[in-house]
Formats: sequence, C-alpha cells, structure tokens
Amino acid sequence: MSVPRIVVVGGGAGGLELVTRLGRKLGRRGRAEIVLVDRNATHIWKPLLHEVATGALDSGLDEISYQGHSAVHGYRFQRGTLCDVDREARTLNLAPILDEDGSEVLPSRMLEYDLLVLALGSVSHDFDTPGVGEHCHFLDSPQQAEAFRRDMLNTFLRYNNPRRDKHARMVVGIVGAGATGVELAAELHEASRMLQSYGVTDLDSDHLEVHLLEAAPRILPALPERISQAVHQELAGLGVHLHPATRVTRVEADAIHTADGKRIDTDLAVWAAGIKAPPFLSELGLPTESNHRLKVHATLQSTEDPLVFAMGDCASCPQRDGSTVPPRAQAAHQQVATLSRNLRAQLDGRPLKPFVYRDRGSLISLAHFEAVGSLMRGASARSLFIEGHLAKFFYASLYRMHQRAIHGTLKTGLIVVVDGINRFLKPRMKLH
Repeated sequence: MSVPRIVVVGGGAGGLELVTRLGRKLGRRGRAEIVLVDRNATHIWKPLLHEVATGALDSGLDEISYQGHSAVHGYRFQRGTLCDVDREARTLNLAPILDEDGSEVLPSRMLEYDLLVLALGSVSHDFDTPGVGEHCHFLDSPQQAEAFRRDMLNTFLRYNNPRRDKHARMVVGIVGAGATGVELAAELHEASRMLQSYGVTDLDSDHLEVHLLEAAPRILPALPERISQAVHQELAGLGVHLHPATRVTRVEADAIHTADGKRIDTDLAVWAAGIKAPPFLSELGLPTESNHRLKVHATLQSTEDPLVFAMGDCASCPQRDGSTVPPRAQAAHQQVATLSRNLRAQLDGRPLKPFVYRDRGSLISLAHFEAVGSLMRGASARSLFIEGHLAKFFYASLYRMHQRAIHGTLKTGLIVVVDGINRFLKPRMKLH
C-alpha cells in the first residue's frame, strides 16, 4: 500500500520550514512522502536579499542546497516551475528546465499529489507604472539581488574614472519605503564606505545620493509611527533624501518622474513598492483576490478545494477581527506549526484547527548604523520600543530562529561559530 504524498510548492522561508518539519515527523517514519518543488536549486532567507544586493552578505556562504538538505531531513526535492494544476486528477505540471543557453536540461513533468501546499511567496507590484519593468531592479530573488550588486559595483567603478567631474554624485533612486527600501538605503551608504576602504572606488559616502520615495504619508507605513519616526531621523542623518507622500508616475533609464512634476536623475533605480502574489495563481481555478492571493479558510485550506492549502504571502487567511494575516516573514513562520498539524490531521481524518496570527513586533536594521523596533508584550496589545544593540540582537535572532527550524539547534550553533570566524577570515563585502 502506497503512502500519501504531500507536495509543497515553494521553498521560501515557510515552505522550507514546513517540509523540514513534515520530513522529520512523517517522511522519516514512512507515514507520508514529502516532496518540495522549487524553480531554484538553493534557498536563501528573503529578508536578507537587500544585504546580498549590496554585497554585505555572500549568498554563496548562506544559501542552502535543497537537494542536500532534503537527503538529511526526510523529504524529496524536485526542481521545476509550476505551470498548471489538475485538481480533478490531483496532478501538477512542471515546466521544462533550461540551461543558460536555452537547451533543455529536464523535460516537462507531471507530479501526483494527495495534499498540495502552495507556498509561492510574493513578487513586487509595479502597479503598471510605465518603465518600471525595463529600467528598475527588483529584489524578489537571489538572482535579482546579484544582478543589482553587479550593476552597483560597475557603477561605482565608472566613478573611478580619473576624467570624471570630482563634484559628480552617484544617484540611486529607491521606490518604496517599506522594510526592504529602508534597509537597502542604509546598506548602500555602508557599501560605499566599505568599497572605498577596499580601494574599489574613490567615491565616498558624501558623493552618494540616495533618494527614497514613498506614496504613503510616511516611511514604513505598515509599522508603528514611533518606529517610522526613529528610522526617518536615522536615514536623514545618513544623508538619505526622503520623499514621503510622493507617487512615481514613470521611470526612465536615467530618471524617476513623480506625480508632482519632479524629475530625479538616477544612475540606478530599485522598485520595492508593494507586493502581490504570483499572477498565475489566478489561473488555477481557485478563488483569489485582486492581488492574486489565494483565498483560504482559517485552517489554511483553499475555500474551493479541501485538498489544497496555501500559506505565507500568497495566502489570504482571515482572522477573527475580520482582517487578513499580513504578508510578513513572521506570519509564515507561525503558520508552519498550524499547517503541519492540519496536514497530519487531514491524513488521519481528524478536525483541523484555525491559524491565529500573533504579532511579535517589528524590527528594522539600518546596516551597522542602528536598529530599531518594537516587541509585543505577550498577549497584551502594548509594545516595547527598543533600539541600539538590543534591537540588533533581536533582529539577528530572527534569522537564527529560521536556521534553527531548518537545521536544528546543534547545527545552528555551529553555523554561528563559523559565521564569527568568517568575519575575521573574509572581506566584509563580496567584491567579485
């Protein structure tokens, strides 16, 4: 008698934590076959992509091979891109995998499932703004972050030209002052200092001009106002040009245009304004919202098909107060425990439990300059504002919690030691 197969599509923070937990509890014991599907061969924690983009983090050191990880943790890995779901036959269709030259490496494949979990995360939402797709960098994937890093390094090198105007300024425009945009703005100032110290460029931070544009009345509009104000002051102190209540209407190869008629000339432009679920989710025949998020019950089951579950940024999960779970990394992390229990309950014919989101607070890191945030006081609605070294400690602990979930306590402890050693052995920036 064959065991049931649970297929999880998407190896982001939530998806990888889920298959790790299911592999340990079901896969190793032969109670179910756990399969992870992802278009990439490796995983990196998405909140770190702004550090990959500036070279502050070497993705080669922190990325995790799905194939190697699966062999240790009781699940199977299938590399591929989901292109269709046949819910009647309970099969997935995976697109062919092509190499850099466009030659087929793996043909299209069909994968059967008994339970399906969609954990596809989110992508940037350009709101159909003209020129964004052609002229802006995005930070939705390691490949995009690496593309920005290469472009950034080349731009710094161009400013090393001895014939350039010594009064010239390198200008970076960042559209969207959420966590990604804010943290990237600070990391760019740190990157300019480090590149100068390594002799890559003679352009110092005084000749780097970063513009941060936000359509909402303040930066970090989704976070408490006290955090927003503190971050605003820190960024202004670094020399970042802040443009709240500013809507971008058009992006050109060398400029950003705003609704109030301003033109900001740029060497580099980054789009970090808004997110949406991958658009093809609206083509699967399952109920979705206008931003393509799949509608699910509080149990994380699709409202249309009890054999299909969704989690993380691509799921619109209702809460008791009528709101939906926010698309945040901590929400996906919390959903893993509920979804793991519910998938096992579904296999055993037991009732499923609703997911209840608990806001643990918000933390923002501004490179080495500062960190600010708030921590929720248990079940109380009151929060504790923190900054400085304490905030940096809690910010770093978020990544360590993710590592512990996918590696276990012992290995995470060893990783912490190795990371400490690497800070002495390797450059503080990826320079190649």
